[in-house]
Amino acid sequence: MSGGDLHDTDCHEVLAQLWLFLDNECDHERRRLLRQHLEDCGPCLEEFGLEGHLKALLARKCGGDHAPDALKQRLRQSIREIMVRQAHAGLSSER
Repeated sequence: MSGGDLHDTDCHEVLAQLWLFLDNECDHERRRLLRQHLEDCGPCLEEFGLEGHLKALLARKCGGDHAPDALKQRLRQSIREIMVRQAHAGLSSER
């Protein structure tokens, strides 16, 4: 799962955005790129299937309650900050 050689979108990027894809919370172009990657990449597609089943299970068990918008925004911001830190850590370790 490297990305550059086989895909236009990096596998790590796809997997990091998987929940946004599942929740239909990304723009149309990002959704199209993620869908194309998932169609072309067996390992990511497998992960997508597992994540989809987990999301469906959680929805059934949690009664379909929706999180408040403020909570969603805080979670998105936290995820972005973590992804940036991980990306910087990965670049530092490659040097």
